[in-house]
Amino acid sequence: MPHSRNRNPSPIPEVTWDTGLKEMNETWKGAIACLGVAVFFVMTIGIIYWQVVDQPNKNWVLKGSFSGLIWERRTQTLLIQTLTEDKTFAEIDVENVGNTDIEVPFVRNMCWLNKTEFCYTWDSVAEVKISLESSEEDSETECYSVTWTPIHCHVDLKDCFSMVNISWYGGASVRAHNWPINDANISMQHFTVSDLRDNPSGFGSVLERYFLGSSGVSVLVAPNIPLHVGIESRQFCLQTPPSMERMPLQYTVCVGHNIRAVHQESMQQLSTARRELPNMDVLRVPFWKLPANVDSGAKLERELRTFSNRLKRHHLGEGVISLDEHSTALLANMDHSYLNSKKRTSKRQKRDLPFVKLLNISITLSPYLSVDSQQFQTSIQEGIEDYWLSLPSGAKGRTVPLLTQWKGKYSVKLNISNPEATNWFLDKVDSLRSHLGMEYVILEGGEGNPFEEQVLRPPMAWVGDEYIRLLADLAERIGDNAIVTSGTRSSHKALFIRMSALQSDWSYSGLKGIIPSLLHHSLLGYNFFIPDAVGGTLSAELVADDELFIRWLEIAAFLPVISFQTPPWVFEKEWILNLTRFYVAKHHDFVIPLVLKYAEQWKDTGNPIYRPLWWLSPNDPITFTIDDEFLIGNEVLVAPVTEKGALQRDIYLPESDFQWQDTNNAQMFDGGTFLESYPVSLGDVAVFVRWRS
Repeated sequence: MPHSRNRNPSPIPEVTWDTGLKEMNETWKGAIACLGVAVFFVMTIGIIYWQVVDQPNKNWVLKGSFSGLIWERRTQTLLIQTLTEDKTFAEIDVENVGNTDIEVPFVRNMCWLNKTEFCYTWDSVAEVKISLESSEEDSETECYSVTWTPIHCHVDLKDCFSMVNISWYGGASVRAHNWPINDANISMQHFTVSDLRDNPSGFGSVLERYFLGSSGVSVLVAPNIPLHVGIESRQFCLQTPPSMERMPLQYTVCVGHNIRAVHQESMQQLSTARRELPNMDVLRVPFWKLPANVDSGAKLERELRTFSNRLKRHHLGEGVISLDEHSTALLANMDHSYLNSKKRTSKRQKRDLPFVKLLNISITLSPYLSVDSQQFQTSIQEGIEDYWLSLPSGAKGRTVPLLTQWKGKYSVKLNISNPEATNWFLDKVDSLRSHLGMEYVILEGGEGNPFEEQVLRPPMAWVGDEYIRLLADLAERIGDNAIVTSGTRSSHKALFIRMSALQSDWSYSGLKGIIPSLLHHSLLGYNFFIPDAVGGTLSAELVADDELFIRWLEIAAFLPVISFQTPPWVFEKEWILNLTRFYVAKHHDFVIPLVLKYAEQWKDTGNPIYRPLWWLSPNDPITFTIDDEFLIGNEVLVAPVTEKGALQRDIYLPESDFQWQDTNNAQMFDGGTFLESYPVSLGDVAVFVRWRS
C-alpha cells in the first residue's frame, strides 16, 4: 500500500521534482566514478613518468652558505658543488644502492624537513644519513658528515671519489710514492700499515684516514671502523666489508675556498691532542748505520772501534752509530756476560765499558720475541702467556699465543694492551740503557696486523692499526730519545719516525720517491722524520753509483736528519768526501735553524715544516703536480736534480707577489714563472730564498 502524504500547495508537483533528482544522482555518480578512475590512472602514469623520465637529473639534497650537496640520479653520484654550480669540490660514486643498471629515483628526505640533515633508506640494502655540520660564521669551510649503515650483514659499503680534474694527496705511504696519488694503482686491501719489505704492494710507514683534494676538499674517515682502501680507474674507494656487527661506513667531507684553507681546518679535526716537540738533538748529528754482519759481541766491538776511528780520520765529525736488532742483542748479551764474569758493582764501572765509552749509539728493539728464546719458554712455564697476542682455544678458555714470523724466525708479538707486559718491556729498555748508555732507541715492528695477515678474525681491540697507536704510547714512555718506524694517529706525539727503506736507484721506489714521501709525511703531521740512508737501504749492498750517492746526499742535507749506510770513503774519491763534509755542515748551519723555527710554528698552528708549492699558491693548478721541489716553511725553496746524468732542470717559482733569490749566485727571479733548463752542476742544489717584491 502506497504511503500517503499531504499535498504541497506549490505549483510544482513534489513527486515530479523528487523523482527527477534521484534519476540525475544515479547517472552522475557513475560518470564521476569513471572520471575518478581515469584521473587516478593519469596521475599514476604521471608520477611514474616524473620518477623515471621527466624528473630532473640533478636535485639539491642539502645547502650550506656557499656549497651544497646534489644527488645526480642517472649516474648515482653525490656532488658537492658551490651554490652557483660553477665549481665541483668532489664527486662521490655511490655503490651502496644496489643494482647500478637500474636507474634509482630521486631520494626523498626522511629527516622530517630538517634543513641540515638528509636521511634515506634503500630497501634491503643500506640507509644513509648526511649532516651539514654547522660552523662558525667566520669559518672558510663547510663539512658534510656521511654515515652509511647496512640493512643486513651481507652488504658491502663502498664509496668512490673521482680523481678527474682533482689532484689528491694523503692516505698512506707506498713503495713507489706518487705526489699526487692519482697515478697510483693499489688493489682494494686492509687500510693498515705493513712492512713494505714483506708486502711491497701494501701500505707502509705513515698512514692516516685522511685525503686532501686540490679543489679544496678533504675526506676524514672515522678511526674506529674496519676499512679497506683501493686506488684505481681514476678514483679512490673507501669500503667496509660485510660483518655480523653491520659496521657502518662513516666519513666527513669538508670543503673550503682553497686547498690550504681546508687542510688547515681538517688538521684540527685529525689531531685534537696537544702537539709536543720531540728531542731536537736528533737533528744535530748524522746517523751512521754500522755496516757489519758479525756473530759475536767481541767482533762487534772491534767493528765499532774501527768505524769510529774512520769517522775521525776522515773528519766527518761526531755521529750516532746505529745498530740493528741483531747487533743490539749481541751487545746486550756480551754486556751481561762481561758483568757476571768481572762481578763489577759500582755504577761507574757498569757504564764504563770499552765499546760505549766514547760513542753515541742507537739501539734497535721490537715487540717480537722468538719462540726459541729462553724468555719465551719461561713465560709459558710461568703461565704468563697473556704477555703475547693470543687467541682463545679449547673449552676451558685458555689463550694460545699467536704464532707469526719476524725476520725469518717464528715469533710472538707483545700484547701492549697488558700493563704487566709493557712494564716487562720497559724494564728491559731500562736495563739496556744502564748497561749500554745508548743515546737513542729505535722501536720497530709495529707494522702489520698478524690476525689479518693470517686471515683470522681479530678481536675488536686489534682491528686496523690500533697496535701502532698503542706502540707509539709505549715509545713515549721510553722517553724523548725514542724513534718509531710507523705511525698512525700519533703525529702529535714527541717522537721521531723513521721512513721506509728505498731502492738504490733513480725510480720512484728510490731517489725520485724521497720528495713525494717527505711531502706526504709532513702533510699528515709527521714533520720529524729520519729519511732512509743516503743511497737507499732496501738492499744490504753498499751503493756503487757515486752520482746517485751525491744527488741523494744533496736532498738529504735539507731534511731533518742525514743518515748513511754507505760510508763516503768506500768510493775512494776525495771530492766525494769533501762534498759529504760540506753538506753535513750545510745541514747543521742552514737547515737545522729553519727546522727549529718552523717546529715552533707547527706546535702552535699545525702548519707543516716541509710544504708543497701549492702552500704558497693554493689556487695555481701548476703547483698541484710538482713532485720534485719543496718548501721549508714559507721562505726557502729546494729544487734538487732527480734525473740521472742531468746537469740542469726546469724549476717553477710560486707566488707572483714575491721574488726568489738563488743562494748559489744571488740572481733574483719573479715568482709565478718557470726557469727552463736551469743549470745545476753535480755538486750543487738549486736553493732559493723568498724576498718580498
